[in-house]
Amino acid sequence: MTRIAVLISGGGSNMVALVRAMQAGGWAEPVLVLANDPDAGGLEKARSMGVPIAAVDHRDFKGDRPAFEKALSDALATAQPDILCLAGFMRVLTADFVAQWAGRMLNIHPSLLPKYKGLQTHARALDAGDLQHGCTVHEVTSELDDGPILGQATLDVAPDDTPETLATRVLPLEHALYPRVLERFVAGDKTLLSLRDVNVD
Repeated sequence: MTRIAVLISGGGSNMVALVRAMQAGGWAEPVLVLANDPDAGGLEKARSMGVPIAAVDHRDFKGDRPAFEKALSDALATAQPDILCLAGFMRVLTADFVAQWAGRMLNIHPSLLPKYKGLQTHARALDAGDLQHGCTVHEVTSELDDGPILGQATLDVAPDDTPETLATRVLPLEHALYPRVLERFVAGDKTLLSLRDVNVD
């Protein structure tokens, strides 16, 4: 069975959605949840779901990203995943690390890429007057929030939306999109999945 490791930095809500889908569907095995902050709330959630956890505190490697990434790689080597899923992992990875996982690492981003790479995506969508917004799952490459797009989920921007309300509305789309894209990816299907008005209950 395909082995999946999930990298997080915070509460891990997308990680929870991925793990639940894997455990319910049986199409992959979550073998590790790895955080760059030992206090990340998602670690306890993963533990409660029976998934092994680990943490590599990036603050212990200030100014030495290669050493930080070696520690990440050492933790991953113990779990031997086939695929990495970035789920709110807020550290930029070097080209050398990404190259080791070329074609085997996914990320979810809260915009309709290629629009709004980086941060503050909801505010930027509003500032641009966009009528639609959403999220994207893509393969990770050495370029930030780049790489082949595997899936997108969209919603209509409401006249009274704020960055905060958009973030709240987009998050359930992320939870719906990411597991579906990952399941298809595990099966070798890299065709674009588009979700519109998806049932996010």
